[in-house]
Parts: sequence; C-alpha cells; structure tokens
Amino acid sequence: MMGLIKDRHGTYYAQRRVPDRLQEAVARVLNSDKPKQVFLKKSLGTKVLKAANVAATHVLADFNRTLASAEALLKERPLASLLTEAQIRRMAEAYYASVLHSDEEERQEGTGSEPIFQSIAQQLTAAGVEFRTPFRVGQTPEAGLSDREVFKREHALSEALPDAMSALAKGDITHVRLDADELLEAFQINLDPKSLSYRQLGMAVLRARVRALKDIERRNAGEPIETPVFSLDPVGAPTAGSTLSAALEGWKKERERPEGTVHEYSRAVDMFIQLHGNLTILEIKRSHARTFREAVQLVPKSRKGSLLKASLPELSEYGRKHPTAAKVSAGTVNKQLGAVQAIAGWGYHHGLVPEDASWADPFSEMRLEEEQSERAPFDAKDLQTIFNAPLFTERKIPEGAKGDAGVWLPLLALFGGSRQAEFAGLRVADIREDEKARFPLMWFIRDRKAGRRLKTKTSERVVPVHPELIELGFLEFVAARRKADGEQAWLFPTVAPDQKRALSNWAKWWGRYLRTHAGVKDTNKVFHSFRHGFQDALRRATPDEELRDALAGRSSGKSVSRTYGARAMLERWGGDTLSNTIEKISYPGLDLTRVRPMANSNTSRTKKRK
Repeated sequence: MMGLIKDRHGTYYAQRRVPDRLQEAVARVLNSDKPKQVFLKKSLGTKVLKAANVAATHVLADFNRTLASAEALLKERPLASLLTEAQIRRMAEAYYASVLHSDEEERQEGTGSEPIFQSIAQQLTAAGVEFRTPFRVGQTPEAGLSDREVFKREHALSEALPDAMSALAKGDITHVRLDADELLEAFQINLDPKSLSYRQLGMAVLRARVRALKDIERRNAGEPIETPVFSLDPVGAPTAGSTLSAALEGWKKERERPEGTVHEYSRAVDMFIQLHGNLTILEIKRSHARTFREAVQLVPKSRKGSLLKASLPELSEYGRKHPTAAKVSAGTVNKQLGAVQAIAGWGYHHGLVPEDASWADPFSEMRLEEEQSERAPFDAKDLQTIFNAPLFTERKIPEGAKGDAGVWLPLLALFGGSRQAEFAGLRVADIREDEKARFPLMWFIRDRKAGRRLKTKTSERVVPVHPELIELGFLEFVAARRKADGEQAWLFPTVAPDQKRALSNWAKWWGRYLRTHAGVKDTNKVFHSFRHGFQDALRRATPDEELRDALAGRSSGKSVSRTYGARAMLERWGGDTLSNTIEKISYPGLDLTRVRPMANSNTSRTKKRK
C-alpha cells in the first residue's frame, strides 16, 4: 500500500507528505507547536506487511480527514454545476487506474482472507469436526493469491462485470454513484448531483469500471495488463471552523468512540445537512430542528432499491407521496434529533460558537413522546422453537451466522445474560478459573486499546459458566480456540471488535433468522430478549438484588453494585454463592436435549435438560 515506510527496527509506519499550501493549516488543526506540519506519520504497531496494510487503511483515512479539515480552514468549496471535458476525462482515468491498482496489490499481497480460512480449518480439525474443501489446508502462500482466493475473486468478477455492463447498457449511473462521489471528494469538487455534468461524470466512471473489470478478466487469463500511474488528492469533506460538520469531526477526534455511535451520529448529521446545508451552529434555529424532525417522521420504515441510498429530502418526499407506508418510530426520530443535538452542543461547549454570541439549544424539548418499550423476554415456546432449529440441532450454520458465533452467542446469552458486544469482545483468556474458585468464569473486562468496550462501569464483572454450557461443550470449544490461536485470541474472531461492522451485520442476520427460520414473529422479541429472560431467571434464583444486578452488569438505581468490579465480586459474595446462583438459572418447559453438543464433547447427553 502506498504511504508505508519501515523504521530501523522493521516496524511499519503510515506516512503522508502534507502539500505545501496546507502545511500551516494542518499544524493548526493538530494544535502543533510547529509553525508547519510537513509530514503526517503514525506507527502501525506491526512488522508484518499484510497486517500493516490493514491497519494503514484506518490511519490513512484519519490523515485524509486531517487534510480535509486543513483545507476547510483555507476556504469552503462552492457548489459547482459544470465540469469540463478534461476534468471528467481525468477523473474517469484516475478511477480506472485505481481499480487496476487495487487488483494488482491483491495479486501481490493476497486478499487477507487466507489466514482466516486456514485458522478456521485448524480449529475445525482440532475440534474433530470433519469438513470438505477443494482448497489446500495448512499452507498459506508466501506471496500472491492462494487457489481459494483466485476462485473467490473470479466468482466475484463473474457477478460484478455483468452487473456493470448491464448498468452501462441502461445508463444507470446509480451503479457507480458512490465511486463518483469519492472521486469528486478526491479532486475537491463540490458538484451539484442534479446537474448534467454529474450524469456525464457518472457515465464516464461507469465506462471506466467496465473497461477495468474486463482488463482484470484478461489478467486472470494471464495477459500482462499494466496499471497506469495515477494520483488522487486527499479525500475529505469540506468543513468550516464553526459548522455542524466541523463539530462532528472535532467530536470524533476528541477520543475513541464506539463504532456504532460514530456511525449513528454521522448519519444523523449527514441527513440534517442534506436538508438544511452545512449551517454554522449559530445559524441553527428551532425552525431548522422542527423541519428536520418533521422530515425524519416521514421516512419509510422499510427502504429498498433506490431508497437505500436516497437523501433525507428524497425519503421524506417519498413518505409524503405514500401516506399509508409504515414510517420510522418515534424512538428512531428522537435518536436522530438527539444525535444532532449532541454534536451541536459539543460544538458550543468547545468554542465553535463565538463567545460574544447568544446561543440556545434549538433541539431542546423537540423530542416526540414515545410509547413505552414493549421489548419482552422469550417465553418457553419461543425458546423451544429457537433451539429446535437446525442451526442448533444439526449445526447447519448459514453464512450470516459467521461460524461459531451463530451458535454460541444465543446460548451464552441464554445462560449468561450479557449483551452481544460483551460476548463478542471475549478473548480465550477471559474464560478461566480464578485461583480461589473451583469453577470456570467468564471475565467481562474493559480493554479500550483492543476496542473492547462495556456499556457502563457496572458491566465489568465475572459470570460463572453455567453447567448447561459445559454440557454442550463450551469449554471444549474454548480449549480448541486456545490450542489454535493462543490465550489472547478472540473467542469469536468473525465478530470481534477489530472486525469492522461485523457484529452489527451479525445482529441484522439474527433478526432475520429469528423471524424467518426460528419462527418467532413478535417484533418486540429480539436478541436482547435473552437478557430480559436471564434477569427474570435471576429473580427466581436469588432474592439478593445486589447480586442480581452485579451478575447482570446493571444498576437498578437502588443497589450499590456499581462499586463492584470483576475481582471484587468474588471477594464480596464468594465463588460458591456466584456459582450456586448461576446453576439455579433455568427456564421451565425448555428442553435442550436436541441441541447438538460440540463434536469432541465427552459429556453425557442422556439427561433431559429443563
């Protein structure tokens, strides 16, 4: 990847030279003591090229945002409605070259998926699970593509090329809309998407895409196709020192935040800007907040086809023309309002509103009244239906389940009661016995550097592994992961914190699976319903409210469980009390004898479990 360097110890760094005209502005953006910032540089913390390429993607994106903020300090780009033929031709050529460059890079370094494939194969072998694959197991190529990667790429191309050609035949520029928008950002042009030039650019990019994919097909046949030399300016949205988008960028840079929160807030701010433009915080009035709320209220709940990429004005217009279509809930509207309100408030408190200006929160008291949440626990019939599904009884794991996570996350939630992200953030080392305890524990501990976060301070805790989980082979599964990848490996690597949006995609899959395969039609019952059911089971298991709150990682507002951490829980209640309480977690009427245990589990399955 361009922009990588090594230090004398062999550690990779990401580095980018700052254009001369931006060096002073970048120094101001970074609050540097230097008058000019000539280079942006950051260690990637690895000596392995493939890992460096992955890490560099995020670091270089941060560099882009810094350069974009610096650009905004100089001036804000005006809206353009016309491109010259030379500009369109240059951008299309740059796009063609970038596609071939990415293809050439994968041919040299691989796609990065082969180590994951080999790791899963090793885990299955270690677990005694038989599997078939036409691809070589146990050997990763030192350079280039494996046979499996070649097959996957050719399959993807067999779909991508016909799709692109079909779009070109129909003149459907929505096929490359995102690519065109990225090009405009890279070349620092703010083009009106409704202009004729935007359509001309889209068609030029679409032609370039078809040409590039055909050349990749020729490369696959062994033909030598050269990659043209190209360069792109830094990608970054134009911002100004006191605009809403500037506040969003400042908020994101202030400290590391959960990926989901950043996505949610960014989406809300984008929609506000789509409706009102990139206003300064001082310019935002209550009328803007009200019309934003009204526009979001008209957004259809179900969005398909062109609506998936539509702007807020387009979505609200669709909702207005289709009054009978189901709209988003009051809770969703309030989330969008709250996100924009939070960013505007951050900007006010961090100096993006002049000190001598009078400013009042325009979003105050704008939220809609919400119906009380009807999210409910699963009843015995629901649970029986869920765990009688082939996913659990036959281990028929669909692609969206992301391997072992599809089976174990629901089972762990049933008998451990934690949140999705808490289970997804477990490492192998987090399943262990304490020196004073005589039974295995799950340790839920915050680790910001690894991207593992807990919702609240009370979420840091230990939870004994339920006997049902042991009987199903959970400890054997942990042992196999330990043998395959070591103590510090993620327990569920396919949905781990370092896999961008993987858990979010898994949650969407689970929602669909719950309705279409597990037979639970009540939309008020979701994955979090396991947690509600666990808390009900805890109430049956113990009258000690503090203990219940500590094991569930919550605070009722009356207990002082928030003062306990993982180890303090062991000291406060003792291992026997914690273990005995968890052992009492049961679900009357639920029979799990059909659930298939891990293949190498030696535990008897003859007892009927309820």
